[in-house]
Amino acid sequence: MPRFILFTLLVVTALVGRAEEKSAYLFTYFVDNGQDGLHLAWSADGYHWEALNDGKSYLKPEVGESKLMRDPCVARGPDGTFHMVWTTAWEGKTIGYASSKDFVHWTPQKALPVMAEEPGTRNCWAPEIVYDGEKEQFLIFWATTVRGKFTETEAKTEKSYNHRIYSTTTKDFESFTPTTLFYDPGFNVIDATILPAMGRYYLIVKDETSAPPKKHLRIASSDKLGGPWQNLSAPFTRDWVEGPTAIQIGDAYVVYYDVYREHHYGAVRSRDLKTWEDITDKISLPKGVRHGTVIAVPQSLVNSLRAEAKS
Repeated sequence: MPRFILFTLLVVTALVGRAEEKSAYLFTYFVDNGQDGLHLAWSADGYHWEALNDGKSYLKPEVGESKLMRDPCVARGPDGTFHMVWTTAWEGKTIGYASSKDFVHWTPQKALPVMAEEPGTRNCWAPEIVYDGEKEQFLIFWATTVRGKFTETEAKTEKSYNHRIYSTTTKDFESFTPTTLFYDPGFNVIDATILPAMGRYYLIVKDETSAPPKKHLRIASSDKLGGPWQNLSAPFTRDWVEGPTAIQIGDAYVVYYDVYREHHYGAVRSRDLKTWEDITDKISLPKGVRHGTVIAVPQSLVNSLRAEAKS
């Protein structure tokens, strides 16, 4: 059987199996500057959200250059463990990592030096993590400015932040493959996230070009989780948004994003990832939610978190 067909069957089987147990959604996010750590909200329908733990943090940041916990992204491994990565500082060469079975008890936090070998590194922003079932490993990717690189777009940036997307992979979170360039669309790009859909993978990114201002989301596709990414779309959101997170809800795909200058969240919905409907008026989230990740989880996990908060 060809590898792609086999992998597709494995993915479909896994998704079907998980669909039977997934009856709730969890939103991992931060507030303010990320100084107090991980916040969680839950939803029964993926549209209306309630803060858990009375809006208090579940995990205080302890590692990294500034000991922040911004942009928390979570992926569930095949054994049910939730693996989380996050931005530890505005400037530096590390990202944060910890794992948990229940979002209450966490492994010791690590600062992963993902850009340690690149002397011109300025920052590591908005890391994302996904599980690659075909290769049985985790893919981690993030946005970094490397001084002296991609100078052709430097004049169109703010404060000389000129990002491209970099990545590494790991099977055990002890050893990591050498960091490589993951995506260069030819412009300043941040906040990449991957959505599996319709037998393919879709990379959603923010065009961070500031001259003239763009600051909107675009989407590319690939047959492989690691790219190459092709057919980059025109913008499918308004300008001045960031921090996308995407998930399938029923027969539609919903992309949430942070309308950061107006201090609220927005969302768009599509059934084909080509035609989009703005559904900002159909969602509700706790006050102060910042860039995070929406994932589907068993209702039993949410029930445990709610019971824990009341005990």
